[in-house]
Amino acid sequence: MELLYPQFLHHGAADGVTGSCHRYIASHYIHLLVDCGLFQGREASNGQTIDFDLDCVAALIVTHVHIDHIGRLPYLLAAGFKGPILCSAPSAHLLPLVIEDALKMGFTRDKKIVERFLKTVESRLLPLAYGQWYPLRNEECLQLKVRLQRAGHILGSAYVELDLKQRDSTSSPWRSHRTVFSGDLGAPYAPLLPAPKSPYKADTLVIESTYGNRVHESRRERKLRLKAVVERAFADGGTVLIPAFSIGRTQELIYEFESIVHDLLEERVGASPAGDEVQDLSPAGLAPTLGNPLDWGEIPIIVDSPLAAKFTKVYRKLKPYWDEEALQRVKAGRHPLSFENLITVDSHADHMRLVRYLANTKKPAIVIAASGMAAGGRIVNYLKAMLGDPRHNVLFVGYQVKGTPGYQILKASRHSPASRLLQGVSVELDSEWFEIKAGVESIGGYSAHADQENLLTFVRGMRHWPSQVRIVHGGDEGREGLRRALNKMGEGAGKPFEIVLPKRC
Repeated sequence: MELLYPQFLHHGAADGVTGSCHRYIASHYIHLLVDCGLFQGREASNGQTIDFDLDCVAALIVTHVHIDHIGRLPYLLAAGFKGPILCSAPSAHLLPLVIEDALKMGFTRDKKIVERFLKTVESRLLPLAYGQWYPLRNEECLQLKVRLQRAGHILGSAYVELDLKQRDSTSSPWRSHRTVFSGDLGAPYAPLLPAPKSPYKADTLVIESTYGNRVHESRRERKLRLKAVVERAFADGGTVLIPAFSIGRTQELIYEFESIVHDLLEERVGASPAGDEVQDLSPAGLAPTLGNPLDWGEIPIIVDSPLAAKFTKVYRKLKPYWDEEALQRVKAGRHPLSFENLITVDSHADHMRLVRYLANTKKPAIVIAASGMAAGGRIVNYLKAMLGDPRHNVLFVGYQVKGTPGYQILKASRHSPASRLLQGVSVELDSEWFEIKAGVESIGGYSAHADQENLLTFVRGMRHWPSQVRIVHGGDEGREGLRRALNKMGEGAGKPFEIVLPKRC
């Protein structure tokens, strides 16, 4: 008898990059949601409300805590969802911080309301250990279990394995089906986190395609590019602005900058930087006497994001989930996420004072600030103050969704600086237009997403390849690029896939 289940519906990130939300239908009365994220950029026109039925939804499984994967959680609970929220143990530490920030930014700053909502969320969280099967249903004719595996995207990220067994009656044989939801897969050799390992098998694979048509630089190449881009920017005599998401990308950049500083200081003075974060936010504290403007040991590396600072502290506490390279650095007495010229900025007053200081003095500095697509957050104030000055530089290290300011600024980088000045290329920030005269650079290799080859390797590494692949979480070019590559790989191996490019329901 033909299997009727599982079935799949996609309520977000089906034919787009944001708003991840996928429905796994195990039977007519047992449904699961995998992620429930916000739409961003142009995709936000889809609306954020929960416009689908929740009657049969038994649980929400969270792959990781980026806002485009969990940001609709307040809407989900308001719509009447009563089930548990399953996630990895590290994600259980991080998720309340993300939701608290989302509530304050998009709903209310009323402390009592926020606290009450967070208590509700925390009471629903069910942390799962990596690599262990957990039963969700154990009935006479239906068994369903779930397992989370490391995805290497951000701390706590996971891909999801769902194992479904069904039979028509107690005397019938069991029929089984294994589904894998990739969530967002990390690139191998990314800083801090172990690379994802392929699952043993999948009958249906639901896979992301953010970079399904691209290949990133190697770890060594992107580190050298990061160093070269920053040094070239300092030669212009200004500040390097790096829009980055508060969780994941910021910590990876801190880790890489610590490595650059450490290596250079070892070469020059035979000593390694160590110590606590610098908290001196006075102009004197931010402007060391620089005999050489490229002296990485003295250039301030500034994380201007209270949320990123909170996440970084949690990252430090969760060292057991770091990769072997990072743990070896700790054993050697290094502080990969806390070093001498790392400065964190907390209060809004300090933030605004720093923006004015760097804009006026042109002192060399590296500023990492949210948000990653320049669609809000503290990076916007830096951009408004510095985009019009060619001495400053903007460095993008992540995917930019169409319709976001980050996408528009990056698009402007296709023009030469001279043509930008002549054409008056501008971007809209907070309902005002600002000319783009600053330098604009991009390093795709620092995306926390796997590239096309990494995605193919994830599939190729399975002992039993999937018969169906559902390609989600990508733009048209990403999805189509991955579809062509998978078709070629499957046909070449004599194991053709049924490939589905789903539409949002």
